[in-house]
Amino acid sequence: MSRLDVFINRMVSQRACLDFAIEQTRGMAGPVFELGLGNGRTFDHMRERMPERDVYVFERKVESNPASTPEPEMTILGDVRETLPQSLERFGPTAHLIHADLGGHNLEKNVRFAREISPFIEPMLAVGGLFVSSDRMFFTSLTELPLPADAIEGRCFIYRRDA
Repeated sequence: MSRLDVFINRMVSQRACLDFAIEQTRGMAGPVFELGLGNGRTFDHMRERMPERDVYVFERKVESNPASTPEPEMTILGDVRETLPQSLERFGPTAHLIHADLGGHNLEKNVRFAREISPFIEPMLAVGGLFVSSDRMFFTSLTELPLPADAIEGRCFIYRRDA
């Protein structure tokens, strides 16, 4: 499969999974977290689909398209290994939707990073909340859900906190 096809599959899956998660968590209280801003495409998508929600972005350095850059007060700068535990103290387990697209092109490195940050993400999610990721994560108390029909297996993952 060409790199273009891999990218397209990732984008189609990301949108399908985010739209599913947005619909499933509609009406829940609490913030939305975007882990990794990049160009800002998924942040912009979530902001457009959930204008009533506070969408906080976790990023080391903001370099997004100006049209999809969060306000400074909605941006939490630094390494997620430090900012997620600090944010748990601030917000508690209240996020109803968390999206992460933190991996790179090195699959082994992505797996190591996912194992490292999974314990920081897991306690941030509210009961009934969903976590959407471009990488498989390693949670102890979240349930992996089946993907929506438009998503491609292995290109996106959805997890839910049941209790």
